[in-house]
Order: sequence, then C-alpha cells, then structure tokens
Amino acid sequence: MTAATTRRTAGPPLAVPDHEVLVIGAGFGGIGAAIKLKQAGIRDFLVVEQAGDIGGTWRDNTYPGVAVDVSSFTYSFSFEMNPEWSRAYAPGTELKAYADHCVAKYGLRPHIRLNTRMVSGEFDPVNHLWRGTTADGEVITSRYVVGAPGVLTQPKLPDIPGVADFAGPTLHTARWDHGIDLDGKRVAVIGTGATSVQLVPAIADRVRSLAVYQRTPIWVAPKPDLEIPAPMRMLFRTVPGAQKSLRAATTALTETFMTLGIVHNRQLPLLVKGIEALCSAHLRRQVPDPELRAKLTPRYGFGCKRPSFSNEYFRTFTRPHVELVTDGIERVTATGVVTRDGRHREIDVLILATGFKVFEKGNTPAYPLYGLSGRELGQWWDENRYQAYQGTTVPGFPNLFLISGPYGFTGGSYFQLIENQVRHFLRCLENARRTGATWIEVSEQAHQRYFDYVQRRQPDTVFYSNNCAASNSYYFDKHGDSPILRPSSAMEAWWDSRTFALSDYEFKRSGFGVRPVRTRRLAEGVGA
Repeated sequence: MTAATTRRTAGPPLAVPDHEVLVIGAGFGGIGAAIKLKQAGIRDFLVVEQAGDIGGTWRDNTYPGVAVDVSSFTYSFSFEMNPEWSRAYAPGTELKAYADHCVAKYGLRPHIRLNTRMVSGEFDPVNHLWRGTTADGEVITSRYVVGAPGVLTQPKLPDIPGVADFAGPTLHTARWDHGIDLDGKRVAVIGTGATSVQLVPAIADRVRSLAVYQRTPIWVAPKPDLEIPAPMRMLFRTVPGAQKSLRAATTALTETFMTLGIVHNRQLPLLVKGIEALCSAHLRRQVPDPELRAKLTPRYGFGCKRPSFSNEYFRTFTRPHVELVTDGIERVTATGVVTRDGRHREIDVLILATGFKVFEKGNTPAYPLYGLSGRELGQWWDENRYQAYQGTTVPGFPNLFLISGPYGFTGGSYFQLIENQVRHFLRCLENARRTGATWIEVSEQAHQRYFDYVQRRQPDTVFYSNNCAASNSYYFDKHGDSPILRPSSAMEAWWDSRTFALSDYEFKRSGFGVRPVRTRRLAEGVGA
C-alpha cells in the first residue's frame, strides 16, 4: 500500500470548525460511526438527528408485524452482539431497544443533538471545512461530514389521483399512528412489497374486511423464524464464542445467497432458480386455488426486489374477508377506492405500504450539498448517474464520507456496510491527522476506476439477467442502474476497506505554520 503524500500549500490561517466531525443521522449508521470515532480517540464530533429520538428506521417503522428480515445474529454490530434477541428474526421493538443500548453503553448521548434538521451544506475550500445550515438557521461548521441519513427514510406516496381526498384516516407504514383503531374496520392496503408482507398477516385478524391492492406480486420464501429459548440466551451471555459462532454461520449462509445467487447470477443461475422453486412450492402449499395462486406468482426473477420471508402472507389471502385486488387503481374517493374495472370498494382506513424514496433526487441526499465549483451532489448524480468510490466518496466533495453511498452495500447486512464505510473513513482521517492534512478528496482516476469495475460486474448480477424490468423495484434508478448494491462479496468489501490505497486520495494542508483562527463555537460542551 502506498500512502498519499501531503501537499503543503502556503495560505491564510484556517478557521477552526465547531467540530472535527459532523455525523448526519442517528440511526444505526450514525451510531456506528460515533462508536468508532470514540474508540479511535476522536472526541470532537457531533451527531445531528432531525427527529426527536434515535433509531432511524426502527424508530420510524412501528407498524404491526414489523421485524428484521435478516437473521438477528447477523443484523447487529460485530463488536456488540446482543444475547437477548427473543427470536431468530427480532421484532422492531427489539431493534429500537438495541439502538438505545448501543447509545447508552458507548456514552453517545452527550454527542447527539435531536430535533436538528439539516437543510443545506456547503464546502468552504478556503478554510477546508463544511458549513451546514439547520432548519432553524443555525450554521454548524465541521472539518469532516459523515452522511448517515439512511436510504429508507422518506416515505414514498403513490401517484394515484384522489389519495389526498380520502375522508377517513390515511396511514403510511413508515409513519404509523397507533391511535387509529383498526378493529372491525374496512381497511385497504396499497402495496405488496416487503412491508406489506409483514403488515397484512398482522392486521388480518383485527379488521372487518381487508382489500390488498397489488401492482406486482412478490417472491416470498418460508421464514425460518424460531423463538430463542432462555437457556440459549443464557448460553450466549456466559459462553465466550457461542453467539459469535452462530453469527458466523448465519452470515455465511446469507453471504452465500447474496454473492453466488445475486452477484454471480449469470454464472450460477440455478441457485436463484432453486430459491424460486422453493417459493413456488411454499405458495402452492398455502394457496390451493390456482387462480389466486397465479395472481400471487411473480413474472420476474427472485432477487429483483427486496427478498421477503413469511410463513403467513400467502395463507392470509385464502381467508373469506381478505381480498387480493390486481385491477389497477383508477382513483381514490372520499369513501373508498375505485379500480379500472369500475368497482368502488368502500373503506374506513387507507394504509399506504408504498415504500420509500431511495436513489432519486431529493432523497439521496435529502438536502442540497454543494462541493467545489458550485457542484451540487444530488443534481450531479441525477445528471451523471449515481456513483461513489467504494460507495463512500465523490470527487469534488472533499471531506465528505457517505455510509449509504451508491454501490456500497454488499447485501448481507446493513451493519457490514456501516462497519466497512466507517473503517474507510477512519483510515483516511487517521492519515490526515498523521500528516497534518485538512483536506481529503478522492481522485477522479480512483473514482472512475471503481465505477468502471462496478459496470463490468453489473451484467453478472440478478438485476440484469432475470427479467427484472417487470419488478417495479426500488433497486433501480431512473438511469436503469441498480446503485443500491455493490456487485461483490462481503469479504471483498471488508478487505477493500482495510487495504484501499491511500494514494487514491489527495491529502492537502493549508495555512501551515500559522496559528488557526477559531470560529464561533456552537453547542458548547458537546463532544466532551
């Protein structure tokens, strides 16, 4: 590995930022970044969160049936395994409790500012710092920014005429209102993605009637979800290595599917075909009616959309008060939903299980970020395709590091992504500290090399060889790319985060030998 040289340039005194690192978002991405910053001895950091609590996805998603869809043992930090999971696939409340536990154990509360929404950010090339503006008009400066807002944060509303005209309660699954009573009500659910797979069975017993509006069916595999008995939880607490071994097994199983089935689908199509056969058999067992079964059978390949698992979803549609509606929706009225066949179904509650904005302008990033020469990140991506070196940095945006950048996620577990991206950032930051640099920017050549590598690998993935055009998947952006997934193994991403050449970055310092000028300090005491 060749370390990049630091270019010393004479210049005016640098203004001292309010914080060395500003972390945007207090979901698991921000929490993981904060933990690793503290462990690296970096105490001058601030985590800002737009909501009134931490937890991100697991704070916002509290709909009935919400649970993790990756094994709980894999869906957690490798350095902070939780021996108290109640099930192999933990319910959402336990994920939120795990987030609270991590914040408390690692002493992060003094570093976190809640109810602080960022509305813009601009890099100052003279002082080598970022100026972030909050919704209250406050300006927070930082040498570095770690963007960890997550991608599943902004609910996506359906483009259906009249949705706003419905007179009864309307719920989006990501903004669930527990004050609305579903018992005995006529309920409509629009959407049949991964969220609906969890929601529909969870509310079916409570409602008078349930109409589920499906645009595209979804592959659903059996869910190997078991209760974890107390003796096993005791074993995890008391026997060193017990839970680590189980985590290794579940991670290896997930990685085998993701790498061989998704990333190398063109070379090994039989693996995904086998999973499709498993899902089809699961559907046949639960739905004896061939007409209903045909409606629930996807016409695209497994993996094109987010994989889903349930032991109850298909069976729910065989109940007399539950209806699967596959006719397109023409409009929503004040009292119900009209489909294109002219039928009007009256309802009391409308539920939108329509997912999130992901890689689209206005969500990634969620507010304007201006780098060098006035380049705005969201607009640049929208015009030039989503791309980032190792999924974390973009040329023209010095000192900005992303957790959920394009082509960063390997697909096994979000926590693997977090740990890899934070490790990448800390390697850069520690090199800057060693050399006195205050500017870290990935080179155009390294960035292009990684993007070329991604494009060479993409045709092998399931997204380009399994009829995914019919899936209506949020995995794809307007360019036809699938920037959510890095087409490599988790092991490769892990290795790259440890060994990427620091010479892929330019490290610069300015004002050498001149005492810095301190800017106005905001949020005194934070970062102690």
